[in-house]
Amino acid sequence: MAEKKLQVNLISKPENILKTVYTACKTCYSAKLPIEIYDEAPDNEKMLNLIKRVISSGHFSTIEHVQLSFAISNVSRACTHQLVRHRHISFSQKSQRYVKEKGEFDYIIPNSIKNNPQLKEKFENFIKQTADLYQDFVNNEIPAEDARSILPNATASSLVASLNLRELIHLANLRLCTRAQLEIRQMVKAMCEEVIKTEPWLSDYLVPKCERLGYCDEDKTCGRVKTKDELLAERV
Repeated sequence: MAEKKLQVNLISKPENILKTVYTACKTCYSAKLPIEIYDEAPDNEKMLNLIKRVISSGHFSTIEHVQLSFAISNVSRACTHQLVRHRHISFSQKSQRYVKEKGEFDYIIPNSIKNNPQLKEKFENFIKQTADLYQDFVNNEIPAEDARSILPNATASSLVASLNLRELIHLANLRLCTRAQLEIRQMVKAMCEEVIKTEPWLSDYLVPKCERLGYCDEDKTCGRVKTKDELLAERV
């Protein structure tokens, strides 16, 4: 039994994201064929100027043509349960029906528990007891699909997730918020960092939504920025 560290890798992306988005943007306003626009694309600065104008105008369909795939490992089932609630993402996840846990399974400890030695010990004891019971079920020919019923949300999992750039920005805007659970914040941050390595221009978009909006629209705020009502009140 071992606690695992998060691992995120970008395994697939278009050869030229900037030119792809630029071509989609320019096609809407040009009589030229899309392939002509792609082949005649200007320098990065000029492409970015157009892309930023189009995105700031709310024409987000132009960034849906960029598809990204991530290999994600060592995240809890609690984290993946949150991730799969997002739309327009394709998932292929390690199955607890077909993959039997062998012995003491891997797990993720939330920091709030990890930082409390007494509670951490209780947590680990519970995991060990659960692993022993799971193994007892499997040894007595209980199918893995039934034995998995006792596995906790802390059980480590892995998956491949694919989504377009528009959805990644939406995911980042929501899940990088300090009110999101720490584990999914760390996972989404790692996904964004993988993309920004080769596409630094996206760093302005892969941020918490308060940074893009200029205000917080959550019912409960962390206080990092002013709420929309506070900003409106200042203008009165």
